[in-house]
Amino acid sequence: MANLIRFGVSIEATLLRNFDRFIRERQYENRSEALRDLIREALVEEEWEKDEVIAGGIAFVYDHHHKQLVNKLLDIQHDFHDLVVSSQHVHLDHSNCLEIVIVKGSSVKVGALYHQLKSMKGIKHIDILKTTTGSRLK
Repeated sequence: MANLIRFGVSIEATLLRNFDRFIRERQYENRSEALRDLIREALVEEEWEKDEVIAGGIAFVYDHHHKQLVNKLLDIQHDFHDLVVSSQHVHLDHSNCLEIVIVKGSSVKVGALYHQLKSMKGIKHIDILKTTTGSRLK
């Protein structure tokens, strides 16, 4: 890694034992890798909080037999066409579909899209994946 900097950290013994357990359970090679990941996660969360340009995904399961739901879901995605990069539709069984919408743009607008989709009658479950465009992370 270019510009690698080493620094010391003071930490309580119990907290360090718990961190080491965390590292083992998640199969990190060392504390440095785990710490880097935790820092990146915090920075991505900060991007979302500060309404920066982010990337992410919205996944939802719905009953495709629900009257007019499919058309309403498409209308909502078209209303947010500036955010929607791509979507993937999967038939889970005769009644249930999974849709994953890939988004890029303002985190506030992505949140608005998420909440509008979530409020639709017939949505069985919805979740959002918060990630980054990667431009601030090395």
